[in-house]
Amino acid sequence: MNSEILINADRLPVRYNDKPCYDIVFRDSFDDLVSEIDSVVNLEGRKVCIVTETTVSQHYLDEVKGHLNGSSCDFVGDFTFAAGEASKNLDVVRDLYEYLILNRFERRDILVALGGGVVGDLTGYAAATYLRGVDFIQVPTSLLSQVDSSIGGKTGVDFDSYKNMVGAFHMPKLVYINIATLKTLSRREYLSGMGEVVKYGIIRDKVFFDWIMEHADEIKALDTEIVKAMVYRSCDNKREVVEEDPKEQGVRALLNFGHTLGHAIEKLTNFKFLHGECVGVGSILAAEISKDLGDIDNDTVNAIKDSFSTFEFPDIIEYDVDEVVKTTKSDKKMSKGQIKFVLIKSIGDAYLSLDVTDDNMSKVLKEYKDARG
Repeated sequence: MNSEILINADRLPVRYNDKPCYDIVFRDSFDDLVSEIDSVVNLEGRKVCIVTETTVSQHYLDEVKGHLNGSSCDFVGDFTFAAGEASKNLDVVRDLYEYLILNRFERRDILVALGGGVVGDLTGYAAATYLRGVDFIQVPTSLLSQVDSSIGGKTGVDFDSYKNMVGAFHMPKLVYINIATLKTLSRREYLSGMGEVVKYGIIRDKVFFDWIMEHADEIKALDTEIVKAMVYRSCDNKREVVEEDPKEQGVRALLNFGHTLGHAIEKLTNFKFLHGECVGVGSILAAEISKDLGDIDNDTVNAIKDSFSTFEFPDIIEYDVDEVVKTTKSDKKMSKGQIKFVLIKSIGDAYLSLDVTDDNMSKVLKEYKDARG
C-alpha cells in the first residue's frame, strides 16, 4: 500500500460539537508557525509564553522564540521546567502560574506548548485554569504527542503518582506538527511513540495496522514521507474519535486500549519506562485477556506481540502481580467501582467490557512475567 492512501492534505480540521474548532497542520519546519498562529489568534498586542522542558529547549526554544519575536505580539517569554514525568505535577503548574502573574499575562494572552506529552498536558491544564481559561497552541515534538496527546483537548497532571488524576478538557487553538523534530529524539523515545500508533491499528484500523508492519523498516529509519503518512493517519484516527465523543462518554474510551494495566505498571516502576513502552505491554496483556475470554485466537495475539517486538519494545517484568491489579482500582476510568477494560474482537475491532476480573488480570500478568523471567 502506498503512503498516498494514508495522506491527502497538509492539515486536518477538527470539529467540536459539530462546529470547526482547530486545525492540525503538518509541516517539515517551523517556517510558517507564526502565520498559522496569527490566523487563529491575532497576535497583535498579545503576550506569548512558550512553555517547554530542558531537553526540548536545547533544540527548539531559540528558533521558535525567534519566529515569535518577529511577529506583531507585544512580549515573548518562556518558562522551562525539568524534563520528565516527575515534573508533571501541581507544583510546576504553580510555578507557571507565578511566572504568568509576575509578567502580567491577561486572559487575551497565549501559551505555546513546545514539547512532548508532559509539556502539552501540563501547559493545557495551566491554560484551562489560569484566569478561568486562556488560549493555547500545541507544538508537539515527540512522536507520542504528535499522534495522540496533543489532539482532543485532554489536559492534566499527575497527583501523588496517580497519573493524569487532575485535569480538564480544554481545546487548543491549533496543533502545529513539525515532523522534523522527530529526528532529534533518542531512538528509544521515538520508538516508544509507536505504542500509540500501533494502538490505532489494533482498535479501529486494520488497513493501517497492516501498512505499519509493511513499512516497519522505513518507519524505524525515519523515512520522511512514510513517517508523515503514519503521523497523518494516526491523527486522522484520533480526530474521528474525538469528534464523535469529545468528553469520553462512549467511543473515545476505546483509545485507552492497553492503558489500564500499562498505567499501573508505569506507576509501579516509578516511570522508569516510557509511557508508550508501558502501553505496548498493556496492549499485549489486553490481547491475552481477549483470547482468554474467547474473542480472538492465538494467531491474533502473536500478530500483536510481533508488532511491538518489531519496534524494539522492552519486556517489562519489574512488577508485583498483586500490586498491579490493586493499582488498577485507582484508575480514573473506573465506573461504579468496575474497570472499563478495552478488549478486541479482532485487529481493528475493539469494545468496552465490564467483565474483566482480578483473576483475568492476574493470570495474564503472571504468564507474561513467567515467560520472560
